[in-house]
Amino acid sequence: MTSFSANDCRRLTAGLVVITFLVIALGGLIRIYDAGESCPDWPTCFGTWGFDVSEADQEAWYEDNPDEVDSRGAGHRYTTFQIFTEWAHRVLAGAVLGPLVLVGWFLVRRVEEFSSEVGLASTVSVALIIWQGAIGWLTVRMDNEHWSVALHLGSALAFMLSLVWLWLAQTRDVDALPDWIDFESETASVWGPRLLWLSLFALISLFSGAFVSTTVGANTGCGVDGLYDSWPLCQGELLPEIHDWVLQSQAIHRFLVTTVGIGLLAASLFARKEMGLDSTLYRWIAASTVLYIVNMLIGALYILSWDMSEGFEEWLSLVHLLLASLSFLILSTAYVGSITTKEESV
Repeated sequence: MTSFSANDCRRLTAGLVVITFLVIALGGLIRIYDAGESCPDWPTCFGTWGFDVSEADQEAWYEDNPDEVDSRGAGHRYTTFQIFTEWAHRVLAGAVLGPLVLVGWFLVRRVEEFSSEVGLASTVSVALIIWQGAIGWLTVRMDNEHWSVALHLGSALAFMLSLVWLWLAQTRDVDALPDWIDFESETASVWGPRLLWLSLFALISLFSGAFVSTTVGANTGCGVDGLYDSWPLCQGELLPEIHDWVLQSQAIHRFLVTTVGIGLLAASLFARKEMGLDSTLYRWIAASTVLYIVNMLIGALYILSWDMSEGFEEWLSLVHLLLASLSFLILSTAYVGSITTKEESV
């Protein structure tokens, strides 16, 4: 019975990782459909628990709550689909993910095989999901300010990483760690700090991208004049002079992305030389690097997709967000795994 409970906890944690990624994807969908304020109050939506709110009902609610008028103006209204995306995001995060995290926290304390590390990781995940809920509330109250959206995304990734850590600790405690994530102890002590710095800078570049995508006018900060002038150049310049840190945040984002990309390429080359092609840790670093470089090209396609009448192809922006998140999570998982291996070898 105890063994079954341990495996059940592992499956639950793996499921929570998947759900968290879906929540992040829904958050990206909300942004590309411009639905970030489609539920102006929290935790209700236009004072209801549903999403089918007519334009007339929206108007009535705004009249009763004049301080909550949409940032786009008092006459702005949302479609049922836009409201549904925000509603579904909240339901999945608050009514499904949150309670299941608490269930997981309770269950791990009933399994004798689990070490204190599992208990710690579980507690951290509970703290982070509570923090994430608070940041979600703040984001609604701040009408989706760019910095609050970036913080919300970063908190979601930190929470997801805590679940990865929890799953690794649970899996190691029951001696079920698969080869594809079993990192070599002789390389962990050297590469752990390197992976930490790479992960931090990758997260910073992700933050800057979220800032750009939620700041009015920032997406066109490097121009929309097509190949060369708007990408890879910025307003026709390789290193444009920064006059406005907000409106020119795209130029800063590109500098950070390029720096991290070069760092990942260098790390991959050094890891291949030091560890060889058969190294598990090298494969994780290489996978993150390949995904990151591909995502740089997706970002370029997004800029080049500009059309005067249609604007940008926003689905590319969603793909860009998800690939950036995956690249960071692969890299940071390698870091967590290398630290775990290092601790085991001591």
